[in-house]
Amino acid sequence: MNEISTSGYREAGWYEIGLKGHLDSRWTAWFDGLSLSNEIDGTATISGPVVDQAALRGLLQKVRDIGVPLISVIQVGDEQAEAPTITPR
Repeated sequence: MNEISTSGYREAGWYEIGLKGHLDSRWTAWFDGLSLSNEIDGTATISGPVVDQAALRGLLQKVRDIGVPLISVIQVGDEQAEAPTITPR
């Protein structure tokens, strides 16, 4: 029987999710209070701690549900102690 090694697999972590287009700050509540910033290049970034892969999947389903094109999903490190903040556009 084949076994899949998960030794290097991290569950929780800090993620940055890149989206095409800008999002209004009211979407912060929809994305569970994660940080939302609109960039000058016409993209938006959702960032913050994600507790596990199930939570990440739920977050990506929310992106799909609002119909915003997904550009990237990057795990930038272990969960950070900082509280998420909203960056005004």
